[in-house]
Amino acid sequence: MKTIAALQDLVTAASLDGGPSAAELNAIEQEMPLIAAEVELLDAQIMTLDRTPTELDERRIRRARNRVLSARRDLTNRAATAPMGGAA
Repeated sequence: MKTIAALQDLVTAASLDGGPSAAELNAIEQEMPLIAAEVELLDAQIMTLDRTPTELDERRIRRARNRVLSARRDLTNRAATAPMGGAA
């Protein structure tokens, strides 16, 4: 019987050892308002999956959508005005 073995090391083995870098954590922190708004929208939509949405449900979903749009706008504006690093 012949054994089968990998001839090369795993490509991603080194990247699985550490956690997120400081830059990645900073990016997540910057996107947190958008993430929270999207979770709120999902919660509002999930509540209406098994029943007909009431007027209050529709209002809740509409407000959550507006919060998502506002958070996306703020994040995009912040990214557009942020100074770019690197050489010119």
